[in-house]
Amino acid sequence: MTDPIRVLIVDDEEPARVLLAELLSRAAGVLVVGECGNGFEAVRAAAEKKPDAVFLDIEMPKLDGFEVLSLLDPAIAVVFVTAYDHYAVKAFEVEAVDYVLKPYRQERLLEALARARERVARRQRPDPARLAAALRPAGGWAGRIAVRDGGDVHVIPVSKLDYVEARDDAVALKAEGRAYRKTQTLASLAASLDPGRFLRVHRSFLINVDRLRRLELYSKNSHVAILADGTRIPVSREGHARLKALLDGRSGPAA
Repeated sequence: MTDPIRVLIVDDEEPARVLLAELLSRAAGVLVVGECGNGFEAVRAAAEKKPDAVFLDIEMPKLDGFEVLSLLDPAIAVVFVTAYDHYAVKAFEVEAVDYVLKPYRQERLLEALARARERVARRQRPDPARLAAALRPAGGWAGRIAVRDGGDVHVIPVSKLDYVEARDDAVALKAEGRAYRKTQTLASLAASLDPGRFLRVHRSFLINVDRLRRLELYSKNSHVAILADGTRIPVSREGHARLKALLDGRSGPAA
């Protein structure tokens, strides 16, 4: 006998959670390990209960479903459950297992469960670059960055961000004297931020230009950026050219 698939339910509306738990529990080989009313609870519960799959609402306060997905273990199969069909394309882009519309139909939930089981069995994981690209706000730039620290979630307004450093398969974000680690590439994070405020000055560093206080020559072909808090960030020759172009553009034409 195969082990049951462990399912976590996330929805900010209690009646919807109760109904979904009842319908899923009727299916053979399903163990509902928890129910959560918001994204923060969901991230914590996922870290503690280790579900195989999460049935996840999209429109929720505090953190929406797409932000929650970005913070979950990539091994977890995500099925979006929502009353709105206009999220379908984005759900496909973030490689969700399935997309189930409310009101629920038992046979449709069984299809989603089958797909979740298949994803878990294959140990298939979403492509991080594709996920990061899909999470970029349509027609705009990210206003905040959600970071998971164990079961806790920190939401960093980009206005508070000082700089970002590449660390192997992750980045370290520095904001208000604290450092946060996020599993994401520097390139994909940079693509979500306003290029008029955030600039990659080195292959390993992205800075908030508003934090720049001065530039110092370090060697013939490189500089050091001194930030408001005194942090020294290496600036490559290419990074210096990009930074100079941005600063010249900000100052406008000479009178």
